[in-house]
Amino acid sequence: MAPWGKRLAGVRGVLLDISGVLYDSGAGGGTAIAGSVEAVARLKRSRLKVRFCTNESQKSRAELVGQLRRLGFDISEGEVTAPAPAACQILKERGLRPYLLIHDGVRSEFDQIDTSNPNCVVIADAGESFSYQNMNNAFQVLMELEKPVLISLGKGRYYKETSGLMLDVGPYMKALEYACGIKAEVVGKPSPEFFKSALQAIGVEAHQAVMIGDDIVGDVGGAQRCGMRALQVRTGKFRSVPAGVIYSPSFQGMTTFSFCFVLQNKGDILSKSKSSVWAFTILYVMDL
Repeated sequence: MAPWGKRLAGVRGVLLDISGVLYDSGAGGGTAIAGSVEAVARLKRSRLKVRFCTNESQKSRAELVGQLRRLGFDISEGEVTAPAPAACQILKERGLRPYLLIHDGVRSEFDQIDTSNPNCVVIADAGESFSYQNMNNAFQVLMELEKPVLISLGKGRYYKETSGLMLDVGPYMKALEYACGIKAEVVGKPSPEFFKSALQAIGVEAHQAVMIGDDIVGDVGGAQRCGMRALQVRTGKFRSVPAGVIYSPSFQGMTTFSFCFVLQNKGDILSKSKSSVWAFTILYVMDL
């Protein structure tokens, strides 16, 4: 068995990022990444428990799932952990009324939330809604509060669409943090609570799970800090990894490879396939 295969022994659950791993978003609904539809199907046919873990905040879960199904993926809304529903739960529990600096596509997730007389700001990947006026409105709300609360749906720097790299919510979140002298509460990857909620949904402990994503910080680093193993794909926004970003790598070979999981009843990995059955090419295997 290859060294990386041994590192994955005992895995019983897989968390899959969506954008940049399963598909690249963009005009016309985006495009599936080569081999990803079959990869998901094979994982679901195995004994592994699968959960989709995304920071998508321009679409509701229903819209995202519908788009993925049209691309051929076997996925349901109940299998997706996303930041907007998690943020809504926090707002309800704490009696918060947000000023929503979000994309219109995800606004329906907040239909049951009181937004009158805001006492916090929720920021997401608002796309074209990141205007000076909207950013300044959010700034003014925060500055008028005795204890300002800024909730950010993820904190990614950028992501990849079919047309190229796109700014994510992170730079705008940082602008409000700097202007107001505050620290945002991040709902979504790499928040430990977000990963834990995804693991709870499939009934798997962190040491039994692996995260697969294209973001070395949000996906790989975040999962590692929760006690999971993680694989970085060389699709989506993959770039050469800056020094000091990765913690305790157990495999750093630059050779890319394809693999599939072959499971016994107890869930041990027995072999790999070199026939592009699992079409994600991996750069790093992380193990704690």
